[in-house]
Formats: sequence, structure tokens, C-alpha cells
Amino acid sequence: MDIDLVLLRNLLKKRTNEIEVIVAGTGYLVKTVVGVGTFLLDNRGDLDLLTAKQQVTFEKFLKPLLETPPR
Repeated sequence: MDIDLVLLRNLLKKRTNEIEVIVAGTGYLVKTVVGVGTFLLDNRGDLDLLTAKQQVTFEKFLKPLLETPPR
């Protein structure tokens, strides 16, 4: 999967409320999800650099938000 870095940057800067909603009640921290997103931005969206736990975080939270239009 190629990550649209513009969409990811927009998600992390302007759609944090959507991250908060999707994370609520899961036991994950918003800052963890944002951290994974920031790591991807810093590394040009290279998913191969993520650890197994980071990949789960990406698949569970960031990927669904990147695949849906902003609210």
C-alpha cells in the first residue's frame, strides 16, 4: 500500500478529533497513533520500517481514517 503523505499529514494536523474518536475505549493512546503516523511521515510512508506493534496500530486506526474522506 502506498500512503498518501499529504492525506496523512492532514490527518495528523487537522483531523486529530477523528483519531480520538476511533481510539476511544480501545486501550490505545492517541499519542501512540499520532506517533506511528509521524514516524511514517518522517520515513516517506515506508511501512516496512514499522515494528509489528506499529503495523497493528497503523492497520487498526490510521489506515481506516486514510481510506475515508474527512468529516
